[in-house]
Amino acid sequence: MTLATLKDVLEPAMLGGHAVAGLVVLGWEDARAYVSAAEAEGAPVILQAGPGCRTHTPLPVLAAMFRHLAEAATVPVVAHLDHGHSAEECTEAIRCGFSSVMFDGSRLPLDENIAETAKIARIAHQSGVSVEGEIGFVGYSEGALSCGTDPEEARLFVDGTGIDAMAISIGNVHLQQEQTADIDFGLLRRIENVSDVPLVMHGSSGIPRDQRRKLALDSKVCKFNVGTELRQVFGTSLRAELARNTDEFDRVKLLAALEPSLRDAARTVIRTFRR
Repeated sequence: MTLATLKDVLEPAMLGGHAVAGLVVLGWEDARAYVSAAEAEGAPVILQAGPGCRTHTPLPVLAAMFRHLAEAATVPVVAHLDHGHSAEECTEAIRCGFSSVMFDGSRLPLDENIAETAKIARIAHQSGVSVEGEIGFVGYSEGALSCGTDPEEARLFVDGTGIDAMAISIGNVHLQQEQTADIDFGLLRRIENVSDVPLVMHGSSGIPRDQRRKLALDSKVCKFNVGTELRQVFGTSLRAELARNTDEFDRVKLLAALEPSLRDAARTVIRTFRR
């Protein structure tokens, strides 16, 4: 069994000067393709169940799916709840068998974010589960604007919560379809000076690949969340398969045909973060 926690994979990454891919899962086919990609690269992988995934698949089903894949994998696999918005949701994920949870209190006042994240961290750590928190706010393409992470608030957040990883806002944006993010490396260095925990970049699809690699190999950013660019591969591949095979109606056959493209795209993502 190779089910791992976030701490299990991020601490070695920070010591070794590389990063781990947090790949956003929407169903069985992409989850299986991502684990296959990680095995091909000989790298750990973080399977992430975000809010979009959870709207149509219950947490117990996702936990069982992630754990099943982890048990058969030859590399460490983290079963991660992404953007949990309440203690109840995070607690349910822990109870269902997730090995890592992210509590997103980024919209809360600082003192409330610290208090709520610390409470969830205590609960999670009692069960051997890792916790990611967020300070600052990572905005959304064509949606809410970002609020950059304040280094002093980051210091207070780490000191007051006991988290295992910290998501920060330094120019990264969720759901960005073009790789045009303008990363503030100066702000990153100031955050690194006040914290020793592994850092996390949400919205990594919008970060140019050369900057992703620089961040992975030359900073404390040890986890990159990637979803949009892999969903683009899924959509493009599905349209191509439907056009190529116009008589096919079997869902299993149609979706299975997409896995090679998803696996190849995930391998490219994972390889970017490795030495």
